[in-house]
Amino acid sequence: MNFLRVFLLVSCVVAPAFPQDSGAGPSDPKAKKTYQEAMNDLERHHRDIALAGFKKADKQDGGHCDSCQKKMIELGTALGDWKTAELGAEEQVAAAKSQRDVALSHYQYGMLLLSEGINRKKEEYFARAHDEFGKALAAFSSFPAAIFGDGRALAYLKQDDAAKARFEEFVKLRSEDDLDRQRALRYISEPELARARMAPPFSLTTLDGQRISMDDLKGKVVLLDFWATWCGPCREALPHMKDLAKKFNGQPLVILSVSLDEDEQKWKEFVAKNGMAWAQYRDGGFDGPIAQIFAVTAIPHTFTVDVNGVLQDEHIGDASMEGKLKKLVAQARALETEKASGGKPQ
Repeated sequence: MNFLRVFLLVSCVVAPAFPQDSGAGPSDPKAKKTYQEAMNDLERHHRDIALAGFKKADKQDGGHCDSCQKKMIELGTALGDWKTAELGAEEQVAAAKSQRDVALSHYQYGMLLLSEGINRKKEEYFARAHDEFGKALAAFSSFPAAIFGDGRALAYLKQDDAAKARFEEFVKLRSEDDLDRQRALRYISEPELARARMAPPFSLTTLDGQRISMDDLKGKVVLLDFWATWCGPCREALPHMKDLAKKFNGQPLVILSVSLDEDEQKWKEFVAKNGMAWAQYRDGGFDGPIAQIFAVTAIPHTFTVDVNGVLQDEHIGDASMEGKLKKLVAQARALETEKASGGKPQ
């Protein structure tokens, strides 16, 4: 799976302030059959076939299949079928009646257009996204997700002052320990980051009890390593990972290994036996929260993040990362030196 497309879907996507229902299925008999076939295809991970099925079921149902439209948006965005995704979003907007549904449908359309703009690198989509977020907020003014989304759309439109105002608005609605609030604070101080391919925000507690948050690691290079004890290639890559941990010890680099093991005891014993002394966390499988936000579907899988939290590299398999890490760590050390000297370049 292309991480970028999934990243567009899940990164910095703030949950709406009110719950969303799963949507009503089709009422037409033919549409019901087509819908079930599409669901079966989806379970078999045939997403392109499933998308075509949901679109067909929606058409058979006269464009009134709410759950079909939600799948059209979700899968259309993930697969880059923007035409189908937009059709689903337009039908959702047209069908919305209550104030809540109006706000949600415009927010959802705004997020789709934001993703499309990032993918296609065209300003017109950011302008349309800004318009949709505005309509969502007109229906429900205290809608944190729409406020945050509008901040990002404005940032992509290079309207940094307006973007910062939106992020400041969002910060006031969130508690201090909220991960999205931490990210918004970074966007306020550095609005250009709202236009960058940032690593999704997350927080976890490592095997040794250390609390790690993506945004708390600002100023350090981060190497995320997804693996499992049952993965042969991961075990083969372990000496390489141990070598990196040794070479960069004491440097502004955090290595975080995220295990997809279900068996906690087996994982702990493997880590101890193999002297994996760097940060370790067990996510529990491909459906684990960290694996999902990084769209991990194969392992070993690594992500390299720079000092600003921007994703720099992604590799599936045991790839050579030392050269890239050296460059990023050198940048991190230069930043540390600059700060120590009062912000004056050396």
